[in-house]
Amino acid sequence: MASRIEQSCIDKGLKMTGQRRIIARVLSDAEDHPDVEEVYRRSSKIDARISLATVYRTLRIFEDSEIIQSHDFGGGRARYEATEDDEHHDHLINVDTGEVIEFYDDELEALQEKIAKRLGFRLVDHRFELYGLPIKPSDKDS
Repeated sequence: MASRIEQSCIDKGLKMTGQRRIIARVLSDAEDHPDVEEVYRRSSKIDARISLATVYRTLRIFEDSEIIQSHDFGGGRARYEATEDDEHHDHLINVDTGEVIEFYDDELEALQEKIAKRLGFRLVDHRFELYGLPIKPSDKDS
């Protein structure tokens, strides 16, 4: 059975080699937002013949085909996730660890629409990223 990203590739008419299928599966199975090195590490565990260059080329093809999207959450490395269909979400990035937390908030979405309208725009797309540090118990008293 094809993974979600592999099926998107097939639907868009991309040639699916065995190595591309593995990379697509790795990305589909990811519960995080892996960078190129992490996609390579996970893929090469499945097939040691996959090179870092193959991962770079494949990610570029997937991104150019709008199957995945890259994010720059700081740290100098692009991080990847499947392009959203109907599952919009925003991101909160822990600046200490690089952990990315996905979230959705109806109030925030409504506020963004309200701001766009007030400024004379109809919102057609957006990305919202928050960068923070975890609150320590001692900070909660302040």
